[in-house]
Amino acid sequence: MRLGAVRLSILIGSLWSLHAGAAPKPDPHQLQLKEETLLMDTLGHIRDHHLDAALQSIETLVELNPKFRLAQLVYGDLLLAKSQPIGEFGNLSLKTRGRINELRDEARSRLRSHLSQPLQGTLPANMLRLSPDQKRIIVVDLEMSRLYLFENDNGTPRLLANYYASIGKNGTAKQVEGDLKTPVGVYFISRHIPGSELPDLYGAGALPIDYPNPWDHRLGRTGYGIWIHGVPSDTYSRAPRSSEGCVALANADFESLIPLIDIGKTPVILADKVDWQPPSHIEQQRRELESAIEKWRRDWESRNITQYAANYSPLFKAGNRDYTSWVARKEAINRGKTQINVQLTDLSIFSEPGEQGLVVVRFSQRYESNNYSGDAYKRQYWKREGDGVWRIVYEGTEKSSAPPLARNQ
Repeated sequence: MRLGAVRLSILIGSLWSLHAGAAPKPDPHQLQLKEETLLMDTLGHIRDHHLDAALQSIETLVELNPKFRLAQLVYGDLLLAKSQPIGEFGNLSLKTRGRINELRDEARSRLRSHLSQPLQGTLPANMLRLSPDQKRIIVVDLEMSRLYLFENDNGTPRLLANYYASIGKNGTAKQVEGDLKTPVGVYFISRHIPGSELPDLYGAGALPIDYPNPWDHRLGRTGYGIWIHGVPSDTYSRAPRSSEGCVALANADFESLIPLIDIGKTPVILADKVDWQPPSHIEQQRRELESAIEKWRRDWESRNITQYAANYSPLFKAGNRDYTSWVARKEAINRGKTQINVQLTDLSIFSEPGEQGLVVVRFSQRYESNNYSGDAYKRQYWKREGDGVWRIVYEGTEKSSAPPLARNQ
């Protein structure tokens, strides 16, 4: 091998050394992306000083997808390394240095994900319970620039695919409009906007999420228009941090999501870092929450306002009513009740990735009493308080609304 290729292998090896050891084998049941597989093969061949094999795989990749700029960069470096020494990964002029740094960041991100795949059999700890109508679940590891797609297999999440994803330029934990950060929390797909209705910046289309959700409002967070969307038509992928707060995918990856999404039902969990846990760990917390929810339901039916109100935190608010005024109103309503029956269906439970000891609960509710009956779709936030008891800190009826067609803020 020529000196240039040796130096390139050292440079690529330095990227690979983010994690020691061989890459884990992918789950054979998981959808594998051909472009990323070829890129990882190429970088592995370079690390192992197999230049001819690296050239063969990267040539296949750039032929398959000429818009993959990172692949073009690696290809150019390999060709250059055959004839002369190169100084660093992305051996181009200073005026292109900013773009090269972005591509280097993308290479690091893709390698890190490749070498840090979750242990087989583990699941994101946030998915405590899936309702039957939630057929797919999206989990985004913002630190790893990775979007995971799960299917609901009779209540058990099964990993279908994972994709490289870009996030906000200024990172995570969005607080205010214009901070160029991606939110952290549990959200739901609220709409599908075809690419034909959007500027080319959004590529194949957009899936808006319901940011700010009720908990965001409670905490005073502002902004709007946070989407999962594609990339410009002349681009295959963007730098890990390059959006104004959205999650951006390659257009082909985005298009593969569309037929699998149920508007209003598909959850999107945006986590700084996904906590992968064995199902037994998740099951324990799920049972604990289910028990608390069932107690709340029974206490409501009992018409004992003291028992019922004990399921709510002193920090609970209902509109403009604080806990004390809300309890007084409930007590007045209960005086006219001789019987109450409450049925819950389509129950789902997700722990909030941005706040320890907080979960979001959704369900369909059928309420019947001697003088009123009705159906509602509700969202609650439960918090484990200082005494270790789970209590409700927010409760509201879900409303459908289309977010504005505007840039993400």
